[in-house]
Amino acid sequence: MKCINPLLLAGVLATATGVHANSLNPVVEKSAAINDSALKTQGKIDSISDSMQSKLQKFKTLNKEIDGLMVYNSQLDKQIKNQLAEMADINASMDQVSVIERQITPLMLNMITGLEQFVALDVPFLLEERKQRVSKLREMMERADVTSSEKFRRVLEAYQVEVEYGRTIEAYPALINVAGQEREVDFLRIGRLELMYVTKDGKVAGIWEKETKQFKELPDTNISQINKALRIARKQLAPDMLTLPINAAK
Repeated sequence: MKCINPLLLAGVLATATGVHANSLNPVVEKSAAINDSALKTQGKIDSISDSMQSKLQKFKTLNKEIDGLMVYNSQLDKQIKNQLAEMADINASMDQVSVIERQITPLMLNMITGLEQFVALDVPFLLEERKQRVSKLREMMERADVTSSEKFRRVLEAYQVEVEYGRTIEAYPALINVAGQEREVDFLRIGRLELMYVTKDGKVAGIWEKETKQFKELPDTNISQINKALRIARKQLAPDMLTLPINAAK
């Protein structure tokens, strides 16, 4: 049996190992490159996955917003339909208002004429004030800046004032012709039933006669009761029983 030189064997092994290492280097480098490429690819996949998740979340959010907008649009559609129906009703009402306005203007003019005639035929208390009220109504009817509703309200208001005269008593000063002389007197109005006066000096009293449409002088015995009634009308005395002359109804 031959003996192998140890030095020779070591040299052979070293040479074989060097050769093997040189042949494996390209494989190792290629494997490293593959691993590096795989890491980069995985990074891209992770990035794409994250992007897809983000976009999916946005998609879900947009779907919810779209659902909400569809409900909102449906509600708006109902409101628009209701508003269109209301507009149609308003247009129809406006047409009716135009017809009513054409009819109500002659009515108001007739009412003012009737009020004017009533004042002229009524007991002549506060005559100038009441005539002026009618005159202002006629002037108002010619104004374009006053609505028909406001005109009608003022005409009704004038009628209401006349109605109130019939249920109140009043004392007020005025100038009238007494025995051919203009004198200052205190008038006493009791509703529309009586209109009396007494001069400021308390010496002459009179009462309006509907039949003759003139003032008739009263006896001196009535003056004290008229003065008392004047004080009650001015709220200077508490209401009390009075003895006053009355025009007898015929």
